[in-house]
Amino acid sequence: MSRIELKQSITNFPVKHYKLVTVIMVLLTLSLASLIPLIRVDTDPENMLSEDEPVRLFHNQTKEEFSLSDIVVVGIINEHNPNGVFNPASLERIYELTEFAKTLSWPDEEKPDEQIGVIEVDLLAPSTVDHIGQGGPGVVKFEWLMARPPTTDTEALEIKDRAMSNPLLKGTLVSEDGKAICLYLPLTSKDLSYKVYSKLKTKIAEFEGDEEYHITGLPVAEDTFGVEMFIQMAVSAPLAMAVIFILMLLFFRKLVLVISPMIVALASVISTMGLLIGLGYPVHIMSSMIPIFLMPIAVVDSVHIPSEFFDRYTAQKGRKETILEVMGNLFNPMLYTSLTSAAGFASLALTPIPPVQVFGIFVAIGIMIAWVCTITFVPAYVMMIKEESLLNFGSASAHKQRQSRLSNLLAIAGRFTYAGAKPILAIIVVVTAVAVYGITRIQINDNPVKWFSKSHPIRRADIELNKHFGGTYMAYLVFEGAEAEPKVEHEYLDSLRKRWLSQGLEIKADYSDAPDLTAEVEKLLLTKASADKTRRRFLDDFAVLAQQKSNEAENVDRIDEADAWYEVAGFFEAEIERLKLFKQPQILEYISRLQKHLESTGVVGKSNSVADVVKKVYQELTDGSERNFKIPDTSAAIAQCLFQFQSSHNPDDLWHLVTYDYMKANIWIQLTSGDNKDMENVVKAVDNFFTANPPPTALKHNWAGLTYINIVWQNKMVSGMLHSFLGSFIIVFIMM
Repeated sequence: MSRIELKQSITNFPVKHYKLVTVIMVLLTLSLASLIPLIRVDTDPENMLSEDEPVRLFHNQTKEEFSLSDIVVVGIINEHNPNGVFNPASLERIYELTEFAKTLSWPDEEKPDEQIGVIEVDLLAPSTVDHIGQGGPGVVKFEWLMARPPTTDTEALEIKDRAMSNPLLKGTLVSEDGKAICLYLPLTSKDLSYKVYSKLKTKIAEFEGDEEYHITGLPVAEDTFGVEMFIQMAVSAPLAMAVIFILMLLFFRKLVLVISPMIVALASVISTMGLLIGLGYPVHIMSSMIPIFLMPIAVVDSVHIPSEFFDRYTAQKGRKETILEVMGNLFNPMLYTSLTSAAGFASLALTPIPPVQVFGIFVAIGIMIAWVCTITFVPAYVMMIKEESLLNFGSASAHKQRQSRLSNLLAIAGRFTYAGAKPILAIIVVVTAVAVYGITRIQINDNPVKWFSKSHPIRRADIELNKHFGGTYMAYLVFEGAEAEPKVEHEYLDSLRKRWLSQGLEIKADYSDAPDLTAEVEKLLLTKASADKTRRRFLDDFAVLAQQKSNEAENVDRIDEADAWYEVAGFFEAEIERLKLFKQPQILEYISRLQKHLESTGVVGKSNSVADVVKKVYQELTDGSERNFKIPDTSAAIAQCLFQFQSSHNPDDLWHLVTYDYMKANIWIQLTSGDNKDMENVVKAVDNFFTANPPPTALKHNWAGLTYINIVWQNKMVSGMLHSFLGSFIIVFIMM
């Protein structure tokens, strides 16, 4: 069968079997529509990256290693009271809101034994954090910052003074001007943000007072945007269809003929979304826009048929002859426009963003579904129209005057184009050149919070809270050793021997009745040293050996010898502590200097690290003065500070900043802006600091957090779109 014969067969079939064609289309559409209730909604922008994307894998690894969670930020501001929020009434409401936030957890539907929602133990609020103070010489005292709401202004101001004395809380929990307090609500999963946000708004509506309540944070912004965008799509899609319908009705003035393109658009959208959902794909934010894109595209082809039919129809030719003539003329143009449009959208599969790939492929599928419906259903629909319904229809009838106006306009446009062909081409070339230059100047600078209008509560909250606090945008800078676990080299063994000789002399002086262990241990060091052993394993072996010898001596009542060997074991355990990177004074001092450098950028409002914990505890262990807010000089003193912190009400807070083995550390960075450019400037500031100030021990660093992930996927999407554009241009060029 030749191509011409095939085309004629395709165009003739719906004209001859119009009822069968209609039934088949309706059944197929309904069958795909039945899959729509299986919908799974995905509003998480993190899924713009594939699951095996390195930055995403590291982000999830960091969350697991440091027990980090996505955070909802709740800010309470009181500009009316001279003491800000530090008055009994405001603090009582803050306490009540905190207690309510603790209840925002529910059984997981998939795992009923597990709770999801707010993680109570990690909730950061005045009533859940410690005041770190002095308990006497060499003793640190930990007590709740606000065990209960104060009853007097004096008590409220005491809470303020205690909070301001702690650099860990100042700028994070409490604003430096004392006007505001922030609650940080960690979630088991960020897709619960909107639910928690809604519950908090309901509770806040019950409060009376001078306070302003603001809820923000990237998880809330992203989840809320996803939810509200789906609502907007549910409104916009029917609205777009209504606008298209009205425009076509104004043009054709024949309701019976306008309905067919609308049916094609509706069937295309329903079939495409049903197919997407039925194949198991979640409906992402991108996928939710498929109806808006597909609807006008679906109408484009199908509207050509009524338009051409309008121009060619006469009562003498009738429906059948006219529609066959129309389909014969339009079949090839409609096929080519559909194929090229589908190819353009299908080229989005070249992007490295999974939701964009799904969007492009299914819009392409939808376009071809619309084409099939157009060449089959629209002619079938025309054949179902009664001849009497087409009275006064066509360009030769009642709309002759209107068509002449349009014809006159087209004639004028044609003459203008013919007369000014060269200037028009020159203008097009200039505009194209400017556009190409503009593309090279593209700057990627997005911020999910700015997807909302300035009047939106989340946007207002973002503006207000970033005025008062260190920042509502979180990023995490993770450090670890840049080298593999070090071995027992000659240099290390020499330095270890020197330290042991010094310690051995002290042990000999303290336990004069015990044998001199200095030479014996030194000999063991030399004989057991192996370049294949790691330092940690080498020291562990010695600590175990010394403890065994202590036990053996104790069993035969050689008490001094047992004590001496016990001291030897203590020496090697102290050496093990020296291996722990983030118990080394020079490393913590380096981190502290980096934090100061970051805060000088103007974007980082606050940062917290294990160095801050050590400095605060050391300050209170000494005399509490400002000059002693510093890193102590020895690993042993640092270990003592960290041990003291373990006596607080929230000892596990330490593990948000350092791993249990002290070989990885995390700086919690708060940014006052979530713009891509600002996050990129912070990344550059860290890189520049490392270049200008090499760390005392080789370290490597990496980034985690939603603010950082956003710049990665948005950069990938823009570059992917550019490649997709070039790919689609080549594909369409070849097809043409």
